[in-house]
Amino acid sequence: AAEKVANKKANRQKRQVIFKRAEQYVKEYRQIERSEVRLRRQAKQTGNFFVPAQPKLAFVIRTKGINKIAPKPRKVLQLLRLLQINNGVFIRLTYATTQMLQIITPYAAWGTPNLKTVKELIYKRGYGKVNKQRIPISDNRVIEETLGKYGIICVEDLVHEIYTVGPNFKVANNFLWPFKLSNPTGGWATRKFRHFIEGGDVGNREDKINALVRRMN
Repeated sequence: AAEKVANKKANRQKRQVIFKRAEQYVKEYRQIERSEVRLRRQAKQTGNFFVPAQPKLAFVIRTKGINKIAPKPRKVLQLLRLLQINNGVFIRLTYATTQMLQIITPYAAWGTPNLKTVKELIYKRGYGKVNKQRIPISDNRVIEETLGKYGIICVEDLVHEIYTVGPNFKVANNFLWPFKLSNPTGGWATRKFRHFIEGGDVGNREDKINALVRRMN
């Protein structure tokens, strides 16, 4: 009975910490948004152009099946853990990963996800890798047991780490099993394998990826 009381107390304290962190993150996201708006306005007033920072995060969706793919793109898709059609993963954008995305352009669609997209994907389609098994993230305990040592104890921590590409992005992203998405409602473009800017679906679509994920989630 004493153990039960102690557990209850510990859980209550944990909930309070999680709640405080969530509030702090909301404040941080708002601040980021506001500072960008402020800089835009400032630039406009002085007659300058506002150049937003290069995105650090991308979401990549595999659009092609497994047949008739050259060895090099196939290897890159394997490295990015995109093993099935409609699989999706978050990646940190660096020079190396940008080069990899160039190689798989005909077989994948990608872009810069916003906070809403990151949240919806993790909350609705989030599965964790626990002992090499695909476990649904239905409880904060699943996250805490694997990522607790990195200070990530709840879903909001995980969302924050991915969205801001924090110092533990690699372990957080590796913990997330590749997302298994549905075909988009309304279907793909008529000529699916053309580039997005040519009326197809593959390649970089920047912030337009959010609309595609909504249709596939």
